[in-house]
Amino acid sequence: MYCARRCFQYMDRKVFLFPKETATSYITLKPEQSEPLKKFTVCLQSYTQLTREHSLFSMANSGTESDNTFLIYLKPPNYCMVYINQEEIRFRIDSEVLELKHTCASWDSDTGVVQLWINGKAYPRRVSNKGFTILAPYSIILGQEQDSYGGGFDAKQSFVGEISDVHMWDYVLTFEDINNVLSNVKNGNVVSWKSLWYESKGEVFVQPKLQCTSWGYSTRQYYPCS
Repeated sequence: MYCARRCFQYMDRKVFLFPKETATSYITLKPEQSEPLKKFTVCLQSYTQLTREHSLFSMANSGTESDNTFLIYLKPPNYCMVYINQEEIRFRIDSEVLELKHTCASWDSDTGVVQLWINGKAYPRRVSNKGFTILAPYSIILGQEQDSYGGGFDAKQSFVGEISDVHMWDYVLTFEDINNVLSNVKNGNVVSWKSLWYESKGEVFVQPKLQCTSWGYSTRQYYPCS
């Protein structure tokens, strides 16, 4: 399925397929609400063979220096960067370049605490931009890294592969919440994969998910999606 306008879709057991490196293909997500954010959590699943750096989730607002308001950016094989209001927080992560990744990142303005989970593993917490507020409106894009509000793309930072199970909340998820997300029983209240508003540009396709995942504390099992 291809959608070149604003679409609403039940995306369970589906993926966005980004087939090639480009600066013109991306998905713009339309949040359920567009209020200023003082805390949030973003989770998504990605599957790629990229060994170069690439963006997973890009948020920008329309103010000055609007890019990197919030960004999840991978530098394989060992680094994941989370940006809050231009500030880079670098996490050293396990090497799983060619594997399915489930990534969650959260931030709380009250404390400035930034948390990263990959495949259910929590990495050491960091602190950034305590007291900051992300103002509305903001642009949320999958597949590209915004260097300006809704644009400024570089093909060498683009995502190639599959992205699915994108959720966003306006609060910080607990450890138990993260496990519920991994079990596919907790949905976002700002962005929900189960009721997704989005707009597609360029060549991005909605495809059936071929491989589903069962997560444990230290194990992962794959099974066909039916």
